[in-house]
Amino acid sequence: MKSQISFFKFFLAFLLVEPARLITGQDSTNEQVILLHGLSRTARSMDKLKAHLEKKNFQVYNLNYPSRKFKIEILSEMVWEQIQELDLPKSTNKIHFVTHSMGGILVRQMLKSHELLTLGRVVMLSPPNKGSEIVDKLGGNPLFEMINGPASIQLGTHSQGFVSKLGKVEFDLGVITGDRSINLYLSSLIPGKDDGKVSVKRAKIEGMKDFFLCPVAHPFIMNDQNVLRQTEAFLLHGKFQRP
Repeated sequence: MKSQISFFKFFLAFLLVEPARLITGQDSTNEQVILLHGLSRTARSMDKLKAHLEKKNFQVYNLNYPSRKFKIEILSEMVWEQIQELDLPKSTNKIHFVTHSMGGILVRQMLKSHELLTLGRVVMLSPPNKGSEIVDKLGGNPLFEMINGPASIQLGTHSQGFVSKLGKVEFDLGVITGDRSINLYLSSLIPGKDDGKVSVKRAKIEGMKDFFLCPVAHPFIMNDQNVLRQTEAFLLHGKFQRP
């Protein structure tokens, strides 16, 4: 009889303790997320996204870089150096990236030049993965580079241009882009659906794992609630949520 009571107590204790252990495991994470803003923006533009991911128990690093001062090759090296200097937990097993606009091109260039053994997943928001016709049509004007910097001139669509030579991606990539614009003039320079800066077609890239289209404009995509949820979904599961 005593042995039966002891077994019952042990079994009851197991039922009470085991769920708590499982919940603790789900709440903790060894996965870090690095955010990269776009051209002519700063890390502050990614603050809402940072706050959202931190609520989901990711440790988030929102990096700044001088997007209008240097070419993409130099900017990507600056980002790589910042990553090497981060005080990451020793338990880190994955480093994810979430980027806006040109930030995605920096990641592609960086991963082409460096191997990141702990690379997790990448979400690009409105990336000019195959360039933008805006650069094709306005980039020849000296004022364009004066305002936007030397990296902007590298974002054209020419088959022998910088972004074209980056080639297909070879990492887990999800792309989210919009099809709304707040600049009708710039949209008039872009064939097909666009977000005011990049066409839907040219946001896509060979090798990406998933693609999601959202009714939002280029400057605001990182603040859209649905985009926040979709970004979280891809980081966790490697795919976007669909009805």
